[in-house]
Amino acid sequence: MALAVGTTAPYFTTIDDQGKTVSLSDFQGKVVVLYFYPKDDTPGCTKEAQSFRDNYQEYENKDMVVLGVSMDDEASHKQFKEKYGLPFQLLVDQDGAISKAYDVDGGGYSKRVTYIIDGDGKISHVEDKVQTATHATDILNSLS
Repeated sequence: MALAVGTTAPYFTTIDDQGKTVSLSDFQGKVVVLYFYPKDDTPGCTKEAQSFRDNYQEYENKDMVVLGVSMDDEASHKQFKEKYGLPFQLLVDQDGAISKAYDVDGGGYSKRVTYIIDGDGKISHVEDKVQTATHATDILNSLS
């Protein structure tokens, strides 16, 4: 069961696809789209990532940050990001700690769930019924 709307988003620090340290607190004051997905470079996950890529400018125009999270390692994320020209950070959750904190641990992979976190660090929207090809536009539509 996903975390409830109104819940304070669990704090985390990890590395991204470039080995850079990233913390949720880095984005304080901004709306964060934290999307969890099972595995780099698989058909559904690729469609979902491309959906965010193709709509990324709209997210930037709304001053929103997009972060993808899976249990893949830095090298896998880097390759996936380069292969599909993804303009947003992919966060490493190899030990599953972030997935557990957000209640999306599928036992070795992250379940496909997206959290919208407001500028105050509260979960304002949860999407757990994801249509991979249209996910990014579905999120934008649900927020308008």
